[in-house]
This record gives sequence, C-alpha cells and structure tokens, in this order.
Amino acid sequence: MGPHPAVAAIRLAVRRVLHDILNEHTSPSGNSSDSPHERPPSPLVLVACSGGADSMALASALAFEAPKLGIRAGGVTVDHGLQPGSDLRAEEVALRLRQLGLDPVESVAVTVGREGGPEAAARDARYAALDAAAARHGATAVLLGHTRDDQAETVLLGLARGSGIRSLSGMAAVSGADGRYRRPFLQLDRQTARKACMVQALPVWDDPHNADPAYTRSRLRHEGLPALEKALGKGVVEALARTAQLSRDDADALDAWASQAATAVRDAAGLLECAKLYALPPAVRRRVLRRAAIEAGAPAGSLFARHIEEVDRLITGWRGQGAINLPGKVVAQRQGGRLVIRQG
Repeated sequence: MGPHPAVAAIRLAVRRVLHDILNEHTSPSGNSSDSPHERPPSPLVLVACSGGADSMALASALAFEAPKLGIRAGGVTVDHGLQPGSDLRAEEVALRLRQLGLDPVESVAVTVGREGGPEAAARDARYAALDAAAARHGATAVLLGHTRDDQAETVLLGLARGSGIRSLSGMAAVSGADGRYRRPFLQLDRQTARKACMVQALPVWDDPHNADPAYTRSRLRHEGLPALEKALGKGVVEALARTAQLSRDDADALDAWASQAATAVRDAAGLLECAKLYALPPAVRRRVLRRAAIEAGAPAGSLFARHIEEVDRLITGWRGQGAINLPGKVVAQRQGGRLVIRQG
C-alpha cells in the first residue's frame, strides 16, 4: 500500500524540483567538474523551515526524496525574535529537522528592522539570512514552502497595489541569484501540506502572526479570500494562481521586448530619443523607462508606477514641463528631443 495521497503529492512535487536541480548541476553549463571522468560533488539542498505545516511537509519530503537521488539535504530555520520564546522554538524546529535526517541544520537569529513595514522588514531579514546560510554551506538551492494559497494572496496584494502585471504574476517557482530559491508547492494547496503533516505525525507550529489582523496578509487570508469565495464561489484560489502564471508569462515576454528596445531607442551618445520612445507600445516604453531609472540609481523597490507615469508624460504629453524627481535622487528631464535620466 502506497503513501497517503497528500504525502504522495508533496513528495512528487519535491522530486520534480530535485530532478531539475540535479540536471542543472550535472549539465555541461552547470558547475560540474572539468574532467569528464570525475563525478561532480553531490549538490546540497536546504529547506527553509519555520516549523509551520507547509515547511514541515516540505522538509519531510526533502528528507525522503533527496537520498534516493544522491542529493545532500539540510535545513535552516530563522528566528526573527519578534515573539517571546522564539529562540527556544527555533531550536525545537532545528531538532525536528535533524530527527528527519537532515544535515547540516542550523538556527539563525536575525534582527528585523522597520523599513517597509513589519512584514516586509521580516521578509528582508529572512532572505538575507537564507542567502548567507546558502553561501556558508555551499548550497545549490533553498526550498521554500509557499503554496497555491500563498500565491493567491500575493496576487491579490499586487492587485491592491495597482503596480501592474508583474505584481499580478505572484511568486516565481524559481527565483533569486542563480535560481537559488525553489518553490515546489505552488501547485498544491495549504490543506494538502497540513494533511501530509498530520498523517505522518509531524508536529507543527501555527504562527500567531498568521492570525493577527494587524498584518495585511493575515486579514486577506482570514477575511478577504473567504469573502471572495462566498461571493464568487469555490475556485477563487485556483483561478488566482492561474492568473499569476499567465501574468508571469506575459510580463516575461514584455520584459524581453523592452530589453531589445532599450538599445534601439538610444542615439550614438547613448541618450534616449523621445521620438523613438513615443513609437513604442506603452507597456514596452514604460519598461524601458523603468530600466533606465534603475540604471541611473533609483532603488527598484522605491520606484512605483506613478513615478514611471510622470516620466512617461515627458514623452507622450510634452508641454515644456520641468524635471521629474525620482527616488534615489534621480532626475528625469527632456532636453532637445532627448530624455536624460541621471542623478541630480
């Protein structure tokens, strides 16, 4: 008799990702040995685990599947220090990961700042810690336990920000430097992960922040999405996840188009020509402008749609207006048929 369907589903999702990692690791373009007769070292894959159902299910699947493929598997848990006893809980999670057979395993304490709000600050601190842990251990990849439900929430948050199609594309299955971060569960719902933990008798920790209405994502999870499902019927989460993938495909295509156009709209001196920019479709033109602003020193995280719209008016609604101030002390202004974007 095979494993429970929930367990089989999480293992299959992880197995597919591990096969991808293994293929990349041993391909000629990967980091394999220079000698064709020498086998490359076994890659190390870490799981980021909070102790919650999603990441514990992911850790259990990694511990089961990795040895069968000759992949080393370890884990990292991050102590954000935001709740009393968080250090002890992090050590408990690390112990559970070791009991699953993962090695190396470590608990990393971080200091969470305030920039961008509590959720964003905690996320930034967490990813910085995971990046450092991956570098410290020489890990090829870090697995994250985001589910289809998380993806749906991310799409709705992007929609609320009104930041365009890239925000609607949600989380990528592969992201980070050199494709470090992998999300095997984006096609699985949260209930499947919780069920897998239950049938395997894996202890899980439910973060009280996930039910705290002070946090935007928590309100969306417990109030927003249920209200949408009540109004629109079941299937909202699946539809939002499909929207994310379709939006990502469209955004990737537009980004590729803009990358090619960015060179074609410059003159011999490298300045942007307004007439050529005007001829581009708006979606492509705005991507070119955003890219130029970032290259000039504007922080990507502080550059919003309204900034790009103002710069775009220098192209499409030119009435002799003055320079546009952008984040990072970057200035955009029109001069003699050219658009100049530089630090002022």
